Amino acid sequence: MLSEIGLLTLAGLAAGVVNALAGGGTLLSFPALVAIGLPPLVANLTSTVALVPGYLGATVAQREELRGQPWRLGWLFISAVAGGMTGAMLLLHTKEAVFNALIPYLLLLAAVLLGVQEQVRAWLGRRVNAPAISEAGAIPLVFLAAVYGGYFGAGVSVILLAVLGIAFGDNLTRLNGLKQVLAFGTNAAAAAFFVLSGEVVWPVAVGMAIATIVGGFLGGQFARAVNPVLLRRIVVLLAVVLAIVYWLQQR
Repeated sequence: MLSEIGLLTLAGLAAGVVNALAGGGTLLSFPALVAIGLPPLVANLTSTVALVPGYLGATVAQREELRGQPWRLGWLFISAVAGGMTGAMLLLHTKEAVFNALIPYLLLLAAVLLGVQEQVRAWLGRRVNAPAISEAGAIPLVFLAAVYGGYFGAGVSVILLAVLGIAFGDNLTRLNGLKQVLAFGTNAAAAAFFVLSGEVVWPVAVGMAIATIVGGFLGGQFARAVNPVLLRRIVVLLAVVLAIVYWLQQR
């Protein structure tokens, strides 16, 4: 029991730090929950609930970047919430065996998304003031990204940032603030749906949420002392290793 508490505490702290500095905290929290014996599907939704406070903290921290974006924030937030709920419904209607079979591929997809994050940011930096699609065209794109986020979540911030860059061609700082709000809306909507389902393992979710908040605070405090690129590469490598492990377990 103590070993499980220790593992969840370390995983929550690490997920909070990683989310604050590089993104991809789900790739740490989800395997830890599976390791203590939770079924993968239950572990996934419990992880989503546990990480929501961290997304809220990141949103509040970047609220100044939302000035001048009221139309975007309103319609796109609604789209993100709808997509998050849709993804959550899809997850809850997925058979356990099917979700188990998808785990290696979901982890690999998340690893790829996290791995190309810097390239996406560099591309967005070159797109400032570039021609963009209509703002209304961003609504269905955000919805589709949020569906993935509600279903699994890891790497959804990268997808949202790329979508916003294509849609608006705005500067990266403003897009990142908007992305943070949409990621929070996606995960909060999915978490609310999971809560109503009655499948969340609350003692685990609450404990990990507290650890994640502390980890996020620590990540912010030591941001200058940690290389986010190196940290991201470590998380990507871990995701790939875990994907291989889960795949081999299914053979």
